[in-house]
Amino acid sequence: FEEVLILYRPRDIVSGDFYWAYAINKDERIVAVGDCTGHGVPGAMMSMLGTAFLNEIVVDGGERRPEMILNKLRDAVKKAMSKGGRKDGMDISICHIKNDLLTFAGANLPLYLLRNSELIEIKGDKQPAGEQPAGEHPFESKELPLQKNDILFLFSDGYADQFGGPKGKKFKYKAFRDKLVEISQLSLKEQLTVIEREFDRWKGDLEQVDDVCVVGVRI
Repeated sequence: FEEVLILYRPRDIVSGDFYWAYAINKDERIVAVGDCTGHGVPGAMMSMLGTAFLNEIVVDGGERRPEMILNKLRDAVKKAMSKGGRKDGMDISICHIKNDLLTFAGANLPLYLLRNSELIEIKGDKQPAGEQPAGEHPFESKELPLQKNDILFLFSDGYADQFGGPKGKKFKYKAFRDKLVEISQLSLKEQLTVIEREFDRWKGDLEQVDDVCVVGVRI
């Protein structure tokens, strides 16, 4: 990628959030951000499973379609969790970028595309990659042509859910989107500095409530 932004702040020493990327060749790449059930050691164990399954499905298995990756990931997570009687899982967003075409699929997580100071939100399916008590359906992907200098943001909910500010409220997604639009003309290195400072300013003296992961890539 032309530029990359990674904000990775575990709430504890280890994290239930993870990011993962794989370059198939110079024109084809896959990027993912996952938000696992829990944080600390239980979350980190799920993160390790998530990255291992992605390696198995994409690198070893050759799967390229984001919706199929999610379907196979969900099956693998459910099988692994059933052995211990647990119902843990993960929310995850996956981007497949080949030349100028983006294919996206998400499990409870969206994707933000910044283009010419405009933010386009691409929503994922409202179901996790894991056990779904209300019933599940196959994941679906969405395709979008990309343009030079587009920026893609994948993220967990930790940034938007952080409490802080003068009234101790959540930062929220609207404020997150507004900030990304406001700084979209900066380099990703400069954008990282801004969103880190904004997070610290908002949090103030309050505790960090969740793991935080934000990944941005410039096309």
